[in-house]
Amino acid sequence: MRISAMNTVQRGKLAIAAAAIGVGLLSVTGCGFVNAQQTSHQYSASDGVRADLGKLQLRNMLIVASGEKEPGRVIGAVFNQSSSDATLTLSGANGAQTEIPVKAMSETYLNDTADAAILSTAGVIPGGLTPVTIRSGSDSATINVPVVDGTLPEYAKYLPSPSATPSGSATPGATGTETSSASPSASTSTAAGH
Repeated sequence: MRISAMNTVQRGKLAIAAAAIGVGLLSVTGCGFVNAQQTSHQYSASDGVRADLGKLQLRNMLIVASGEKEPGRVIGAVFNQSSSDATLTLSGANGAQTEIPVKAMSETYLNDTADAAILSTAGVIPGGLTPVTIRSGSDSATINVPVVDGTLPEYAKYLPSPSATPSGSATPGATGTETSSASPSASTSTAAGH
C-alpha cells in the first residue's frame, strides 16, 4: 500500500511541476504576443526621413541650415526605379523651391553633388521639422523633413553660406554621382519676400 501511495504523491508532484513549467513558458512567450515586434515596422534608422513617390524613393532626407530664415541644403539620396529620367521638385517654406534630376534606373546622392540642392529658407529653426512638398510628374506628397545645423561635425560641411543662392538642379553623372552642370534658371525660385 505504501508503494502505491508514493506513486500517487509523485504523480501529484509531477503534475504540479508540469503546470508550473507551462505557466512559466506562457509568461515568457506571451511577450511576443502582447508587444509589437520592432522589426516588423519600417522606419528611418537615421537623422533623415524616407518617402516613396511613384517610382522615386527618397532616403535619409534632411535639410542643413544655420537658422530658420537662412538657406538650407537638402541632403539624402533619391533612387529612380523607372526606365525614364525624372525630376524631383522640393517646395519648402515661403516659396523656397529646388529641383533634382534623377537619371533612369539610377540614384542621386545629394551629399556628393557639386551643384547642391539649396532651398532659400529652411522654414524652421534647426531641431524642428518643416513641411516639404515633393513632386514628380503627377505624383506629389507632403513630408515633414528634419532641419539640422552644423553642431554635429558630419553636417557642418553641408551648411550653405548665408549668401548662398538656391540651386537650379543637381545633375547625376554616369556613375550615379552628380556633376556641376546647372546654373540658376527657371527651375530655381527664391523665398517670397526676400
